[in-house]
Amino acid sequence: MAAPVRRTRVLIIDDSAIVRRMLSNALQHEPDMEVVGLAADPFVARDLILRHKPDVLTLDIEMPRMDGLTFLHTLMVHRPLPVIIVSSVTQEGSAASLEALAAGAIDVIAKPGGPYSVGDIADKLKYRIRALRTGRAVRFARMRSLAGPSSPPATFSRANGLILMGASTGGTRAIEAILRQLPADAPPIVIVQHMPAHFTRVFAARLDSACPMNVVEAGDDQPLKRGVAYIAPGDFHLQVEKRGLELRTVLGAGPPIHYQRPSVDALFQTAANLRGVPIVALLLTGMGSDGAEGMVALREAGAVTIAEAEQSCVVFGMPAEAIARGGAMHVAMLADMPRLIADSFSDRRAKSAS
Repeated sequence: MAAPVRRTRVLIIDDSAIVRRMLSNALQHEPDMEVVGLAADPFVARDLILRHKPDVLTLDIEMPRMDGLTFLHTLMVHRPLPVIIVSSVTQEGSAASLEALAAGAIDVIAKPGGPYSVGDIADKLKYRIRALRTGRAVRFARMRSLAGPSSPPATFSRANGLILMGASTGGTRAIEAILRQLPADAPPIVIVQHMPAHFTRVFAARLDSACPMNVVEAGDDQPLKRGVAYIAPGDFHLQVEKRGLELRTVLGAGPPIHYQRPSVDALFQTAANLRGVPIVALLLTGMGSDGAEGMVALREAGAVTIAEAEQSCVVFGMPAEAIARGGAMHVAMLADMPRLIADSFSDRRAKSAS
């Protein structure tokens, strides 16, 4: 007789009794999950962590006595655990949530009262908790800094085409690390990062202030321009279509794909239908399999496809799926990707000239 599966132990930390009850009710009847405690602030949470040894925490940002960011920094030093941020979608809440992701939190979900229903929030939380249990290795320490020279690749200014990126858990740091190393006149970059509505606007603004190129939250029917990176807005699929000689964005509110909207597969699949456009596509750290099928389609269509290596991933889920399905032409560490992107365009240019 098979031994019973150990349930994932969850600690919920939020100063709102209503939110604590809502999250607890959503999880307590799941056969593979157990809510081991409810904490109104980090001081109560600290005692419950020592007593119950949870596998995962949900954490609010704005709390009395000690804010969630301060608690998260302390936790990551002394007792690193997977932490899912449940935060408001206000400007302040979105910015603080991005700081939490940079500090080591693995994901962020919009708090009730935002644009999502209670049922949708519960489903997202269950999905993330289960992905932690069934996925590949998860690393909770801060991501290594991008190694190598800080100057952009010398041949990059002559590159023409389109760069695609898809990421989920751990992706905010990975995307920033790559964009910081690309020049201001890079080919247009289209990015899907799994993130709720409103959070993506703050993420784009953060990248715009830190990276050489312009970074914007994508709108509908925008022409893709050199030197600009376009972030898929939360709750919308972002696709690319060719009109004459011009590439333009297409936003859609279709059903979620792999529980995600925006979805990496939605972007990759449409890009695979483009003709005569050199494409380099990156699939970075993240839970689940979103992007793997699209990466297979891109490779079959002649694109250069690069999956992030396990050694630099926060969560080796999405890249692992792409590799297993044969969608990755290259497997590379995060630090090697800027040079590999430039080399890929250079190789394509050389082949077309010969």
